[in-house]
This record gives sequence, C-alpha cells and structure tokens, in this order.
Amino acid sequence: MIPKTDLDYIEQIQAGNVHAYAMLVSRYKNMVFTLAFRLIKNKEDAEEVAQDSFIKAYRALGSFKGSSKFSTWLYRIVYNTSLDYLKKRTRVVLSTHIDEVNEADIGKMQDAMSYLEAEEKKQTIEKALAKLPEDERVLLTLFYFEELSLKEVAEIVGVSYENVKIKLHRSRKKLYHILKNVVEPIYLNHGSKR
Repeated sequence: MIPKTDLDYIEQIQAGNVHAYAMLVSRYKNMVFTLAFRLIKNKEDAEEVAQDSFIKAYRALGSFKGSSKFSTWLYRIVYNTSLDYLKKRTRVVLSTHIDEVNEADIGKMQDAMSYLEAEEKKQTIEKALAKLPEDERVLLTLFYFEELSLKEVAEIVGVSYENVKIKLHRSRKKLYHILKNVVEPIYLNHGSKR
C-alpha cells in the first residue's frame, strides 16, 4: 500500500473523515513536541502547547491552501502558540558583545566541540540554547536541528529571507559566547595532551 501524502489526509478531513486527522497527528507529533519543548523548556508545558497547536491546526485546516508544505504550516502554528505561551512568562534577555566575534572564532569553537562526547555535547548545546531569547533559539533549532531551509524558516517565523540570514548569524554569535566558557577549557586541555 502506498503511504498517503499530507494532502490526501487533508482532503479526507475536509470531506468529513475526522479520523484522518489522527494520521497527521501521528506523523507530526514528535516534530511538534520537539519544537515546543525547545522553546518552552518544560516537558508538561510543551505537551500542552503541542496539544493546543494540533487543535488550532485542526480548526484552521480550511485555511491551508497547500502553497507551502503542511509541515511548514504546522511549524508556524506551533511557533506562534509557543510564543503566545512564553509571552505569559517573564524572560531574561542575554546581552553580549556579539560584534567582537569573528567567523574564525566560531570555527575554532566548532572544532573544540568535536572533543565532547555526543551526549555531553547535546546537553551543553541544549543548556546554551535555553539561555538565548526564544526567537533566536527557534531560528537555530529550525535551521540546524530540524534542518529546514532558510526559506522555510522565514515562512514559519514570519520574517524575510534576508532577515532570517542576519538573525541566524547573530544568534550563532550569541551561542558562541555562551559555549565559549564551557568548551574552550576542554579544547585547551585536549590540545595540551597532544
């Protein structure tokens, strides 16, 4: 049996088969939860945001025109639902001297990260990402972890392609500052053992 496309399920839902929506939920539940969790940083709250996002998507399914992929459309709903949730909470904005960083420094940090074990690296990056404002965290998440194109990221967050490139560049620099204090000592220790 040939797997059905998202559009096949959407057509079934619009024709009255509400059970077809369960197939889309099943297909995208991990993606939706992951994005919500990366933004919210709390499992229970992320589960609630994911559920709210699926409800909103179901109610708005009639407005889905197919001009973008369903997953991109759904990401946008999750993103906006997460931001609405975060607006209710206070946030700490990290200020850094991002203009002092050059691309060579970022390259050195990427080399240094290779010395960390996979799980430790993941935890370090997750903690560093949590310190960024949510709009920057989501850009890095969508582009690097979810591997979406710049065009898709721009569509999800509702800004221009060029603006995404600029914001992504600035976000990488901020992440560099956060990671520098953790990674640099490890890199220096490994380098001295060679």
